[in-house]
Amino acid sequence: MKIIDKTPLQDEKGEISFTARIQGTLKYGLNWFAELEAQKIAIAQMDRYLEKGVVLIRNFTLPNSEIVIPLVLISTGGIFVIYVTHLRGRFEAKGDQWNTINDKGERQPASINLIDRVSKLANVFQKYLKIQKVEMQMPVEAVLVAVDPGAHIDSQRPVARVVKSDAIKQFLGSLIKARPIWSAEFVYTLAERILDPAPPEEPKPVITAPAFSEPSRHKTADQGQAFDSDELGFAFDDGNESVPQNLRESNPARQAPRSKPVAGRKKCSA
Repeated sequence: MKIIDKTPLQDEKGEISFTARIQGTLKYGLNWFAELEAQKIAIAQMDRYLEKGVVLIRNFTLPNSEIVIPLVLISTGGIFVIYVTHLRGRFEAKGDQWNTINDKGERQPASINLIDRVSKLANVFQKYLKIQKVEMQMPVEAVLVAVDPGAHIDSQRPVARVVKSDAIKQFLGSLIKARPIWSAEFVYTLAERILDPAPPEEPKPVITAPAFSEPSRHKTADQGQAFDSDELGFAFDDGNESVPQNLRESNPARQAPRSKPVAGRKKCSA
């Protein structure tokens, strides 16, 4: 499995110093470092079982936005957006709800709805692929992975797949056995396209209109489309939850300049 790590504040060895840990906590929230450590546990298991034809992109910030996708797993069977949690305790995943369960069996909404969060991340990433003109036979699947054996989750048709620590191997096995929808070579090409979106194409020159005729006022067709994060705003409009703090990047990539269409020129008659 090829791993592409985009995690900020780590050194060349993939380690995060004490100072960087403090900076990351202040920037991304209290759960930031704990979730990074939980990701390492999940990634180690993925790397053990998944081989050729699989790419994992870690903590990818969508261009021109502040939205961070924790894990993007690209395989011959499809694309998965994975959120790894370090939490332990009793939880209920029901539809789009994520509830805690106390010792009395009483359920109440958790302070952070992880099911809703990973579902929205998958939707926003699906929109990103559509803008990049990546055709998908299957939708991007949202997956919530709990790596702590102390996390007990009751699932009742959740909107995202829930994988507990003792089922990670089974989940990875299902990926290996999945019917391929594209080749292993295309997986690597797709990963490159995700990380480096195609810039807008140069506009084609407009042919000057003949004398005594009206010049064409139509813009050149089929120009490339630059990624615009404003088109993704709908993904976090549902409900009352805005983009969570630890899903934001304060220094997003700069937007590539848009090419200006060449206007037609009138030809003066003799």
